[in-house]
Amino acid sequence: MLAVLRPRAGPAGSLPTMPDEGYFPRGRSVLRRVHRERVVGYLYGQRALLMQATHPVAFAGLTANTSGLDAPFQRLAHTAKTMEAVFFGTRAEADRETARVRALHARVRGALQEPAGPHPEGSSYRADDPAFLLWILACLADSAQAVYERFVRPLAAAEREAFWDDYLTVGELFALPRAQAPGDYAAYRDYIEERLASADLHVTPHARELGRRVAFDLPLPARRRPALAVINFMVLGLLPPRVRDLYGLRWSPVHEATLTGLAGSLRAARPLTPARIRRGRSAGQYDLVARTVAERLRHAA
Repeated sequence: MLAVLRPRAGPAGSLPTMPDEGYFPRGRSVLRRVHRERVVGYLYGQRALLMQATHPVAFAGLTANTSGLDAPFQRLAHTAKTMEAVFFGTRAEADRETARVRALHARVRGALQEPAGPHPEGSSYRADDPAFLLWILACLADSAQAVYERFVRPLAAAEREAFWDDYLTVGELFALPRAQAPGDYAAYRDYIEERLASADLHVTPHARELGRRVAFDLPLPARRRPALAVINFMVLGLLPPRVRDLYGLRWSPVHEATLTGLAGSLRAARPLTPARIRRGRSAGQYDLVARTVAERLRHAA
């Protein structure tokens, strides 16, 4: 049973105050319910990255300040921790993190250095463009929902509506006005379907190399690497077919049947798995990735 929020007593003579549970309070926010599942925390970021990178202009904005093939792992870990601060932190913590990101976005400006599918050389980008922000946001929401509904349970219609409404709040925190995003769940799904069918999508060689490496070769200590094959399989299976095709990734009916069996096993095991294992922040895993990268770089120096 979810706890009921109760007023907390303030100083003598003052009105009681509510505990600051951030923009997405426990027990009320569907977004928080979805993202507190560790399976979501472990998988949605890689899936979202692969989706985001299918738009060459958006991908250029995402990687504008990234050099080398190791920095993206650290960025992925840092971005994941930033999102957890927004999802689970106090309003002050969320405001601090999003203000920092908005300041970074305001400085990212550029243009494609070579043609990328339908996008000619010189196509301009800026990280705070509402169209750019919407694509990034929608890929995150779609990925979190895909993981949750496959491995935990389907969301009811009202929950889906509330989930997208929560994500609109996330968008506002990152400077995406609600008026420039789909206003309800049906419009959001229409947007996703339109984008996935669009001729705008194209995977450049750099995006293919970087995206596939970040999504399928997470740097983990040797003791954790046996689990990586399962994680990679789950991420691959959750990708929309168009995205798999753009990357040239193979998926067969046998793969789909295997994923269906795995998902069923995970759902069946949930009642027997302690809540502290099933739910909670995934920051420790992100820190593990960042530490492993740092160790590799030290050894390579």
